[in-house]
Amino acid sequence: MLCYPNSPTGKAATRAFYEKVVAFAKQHQIIVVQDAAHIMLSYDDKPLSFLETPGAKEVGVEVHSLSKGFHMIGWRLGWVCGHEKLVQAFADVKDNCDSGQFIAIQQAGAAALDDAGIPKQVRAKYRRRLEKLVAVLRSVGFDCEVPGGTYFLYTKSPVAAGSETFATAEDASQFLIREQSISTVPWDEAGPHLRFSVTYVANDEAAEDQLMAELKSRLETVSLRF
Repeated sequence: MLCYPNSPTGKAATRAFYEKVVAFAKQHQIIVVQDAAHIMLSYDDKPLSFLETPGAKEVGVEVHSLSKGFHMIGWRLGWVCGHEKLVQAFADVKDNCDSGQFIAIQQAGAAALDDAGIPKQVRAKYRRRLEKLVAVLRSVGFDCEVPGGTYFLYTKSPVAAGSETFATAEDASQFLIREQSISTVPWDEAGPHLRFSVTYVANDEAAEDQLMAELKSRLETVSLRF
C-alpha cells in the first residue's frame, strides 16, 4: 500500500522509486495499491502516476479522488484503475458491501473531469498559499519548505516561547491555540513536528495576505525559539 504524494507529509515519489516498487512486487508476487488522492496537487513537476511505470499495470492499481484536486471534499467520489482483474475484484467487493453515489454527484464528477482547468486552478491556489505560509513561518524561525503535493505543511516544532518551554509538539500546539488562537496539529511520533494547513477560507489574495500578516504578527509576539 503506497500513498504518493504522501498524505499528510506531501512527499512526492520519483520514477526511480516506482520502478523499484514494480520490481519488488514482481519478485515477491504481491499486489500494489497506490493511493493518489493528492496527485493533482503535485507542485514540483506534473502529476506522476504509478501506472506510467513500465510493468505497473501488471502488478497493481491506483486509487484516485475528486476531493483534493477538484474541490469536491466530502463528496466521496473517486475511481480505481490499473490491472483489469484487480479492478474487477474491487468492483465485486464494493458491489456487495457498498453503494454508489447518487447520479447527480456522479454527473458533477464527470463534468469536473471534463474540465482540465479545475485542477490547475486548485493546484495554483494551494501552491500560492503554501508559498505565503512558508515565507511567514521562516520569518519567525521555522525551518520549512513547500511540500511536494498537499495542502498541509509539516515543520519542526519550537522548543520554547518566551519563558515557557515545550517538551513535546503537543505542548507547543496547545500553547499556540491557547495564547494566540493559532490552530496546528501536533505530531510527536515522528518529531516533534507541527502541521499547518492552507485550507482556510479567503475570498481573494488580498484576504490571504491579511491572514498571513495577522499570523506573522501573532507569532512574532510570542518569541519562539527552536
